[in-house]
Amino acid sequence: MVLSDTSTGKPKNRQAGNRGHGERSSRQSMKPGLEARIAATRILAAVIDRKTSLDGMLDPEHGNPAFLPLNDADRGLVKAILQSALRHLPRIDAIIAQLLDNPLPEGARSLHHLLVVAAAQMLYLDVPDHSAVDLAVEQASGDPRSRRFAKLVNAILRRIGREKTGLLTSVEDLPCMPDWFMQRLTAVYGQEHAQAIAASQLEPPTIDLTVKSDASAWAERLGGQVMPTGSIRLDRFKGSIPSLEGFDQGAWWVQDAAAALPAQLFGDLSGKRVADLCAAPGGKTAQLVMAGGDVLAVEQSKSRLKRLEGNLARLGLTAEIRCVNLMAMDVPESFDAILLDAPCSSTGTTRRHPDVLWTKEPSDITKLASVQEGLLRHALTLLKPGGQLVFSNCSIDPIEGEDVVSRVLADDPSLMLLPINPADWPGLETAITPEGEFRTTPAMLPDLGGLDGFYAAVIAKT
Repeated sequence: MVLSDTSTGKPKNRQAGNRGHGERSSRQSMKPGLEARIAATRILAAVIDRKTSLDGMLDPEHGNPAFLPLNDADRGLVKAILQSALRHLPRIDAIIAQLLDNPLPEGARSLHHLLVVAAAQMLYLDVPDHSAVDLAVEQASGDPRSRRFAKLVNAILRRIGREKTGLLTSVEDLPCMPDWFMQRLTAVYGQEHAQAIAASQLEPPTIDLTVKSDASAWAERLGGQVMPTGSIRLDRFKGSIPSLEGFDQGAWWVQDAAAALPAQLFGDLSGKRVADLCAAPGGKTAQLVMAGGDVLAVEQSKSRLKRLEGNLARLGLTAEIRCVNLMAMDVPESFDAILLDAPCSSTGTTRRHPDVLWTKEPSDITKLASVQEGLLRHALTLLKPGGQLVFSNCSIDPIEGEDVVSRVLADDPSLMLLPINPADWPGLETAITPEGEFRTTPAMLPDLGGLDGFYAAVIAKT
């Protein structure tokens, strides 16, 4: 990855806003690039130690206070550092441990995060070694908690620079996932598939588009390929999504190929009353509208609702939109079809969101599965007899998928699982379980660039 590293250029001009003169002077006196490294270290600490979501901290308007004052180049650098650090964290930790004569003191977490940020630049990014080392030493020297370790920082990072190839080789077989999660994957999928999932997480995420019509023609125009899901996968795209042909015309929207599957399971929805529960950001809502449904999109978050409204407006599509908590929702007339893409651990999306592996714990998965079960049971009360509900999420743990559906079906004889026919999904046959549910994992379709992990099942009400 080639980065614009302001540590090698001129000092940046930043707007000071309402900050005081003392803070402004302090920032202006920093070495170019140091502020970005400090921001990356603070945000990494928030992810690892406080289980804070990375997306929120990198929000351009409401993000982490250390991130907001940075210019665009430094923001891009911080994002790249954090993505690389979180994606390769077990290997970086193992390399640092190899180079320490003694473990770091118990309370030296800030020092540890500083070393991880510097090592990520040296091992996985195109940042000059001397720049990463110099700024890390400067950062340690300026932090009262780490100042006495500045020489240690210098020594460790210089060894990384000298021994980079051998160090990377020594950890190349180490899965880049927490031990508990790797053990869980192995128990569910077997060792070979689990290792493939772990390896796939290190691949850069793809950009997939769902088009309104004529996927082949749009693939040719945009330089992509049509996936078995009907999505278009762009080929090594680097640039601005809004600059692509068809964006302003609302001809397509960004949606991972696996995420495009659940809405397709309904088929033709013409003349049917349809509910999209937990609807934001609106990709699945758009699919349901395009399938002919009279769609009600439900979302309890006002900010996410605005995003949904904006996306539908760009696409020129119309749906009834309601801001309400699903569990408090009541309707005068039941629905013919319901899509419940439930909130989950998002462990199928770690290519895009590597922080998920470090902000979630086993207890979180259990709690989320309980929430999903409650949502599913309530959603089914809104479904007409003879109707169908698709339950989906982007977790790759059956606790949040198959187990939830199995319990709900066992408790209500009026419900049944409608098996998905593999013959209807050429190219995706291996993603359909023997019971007839969709279960994609990031290790599938490796020759096409992989998929997000997704689960989907069709439930019918008699």
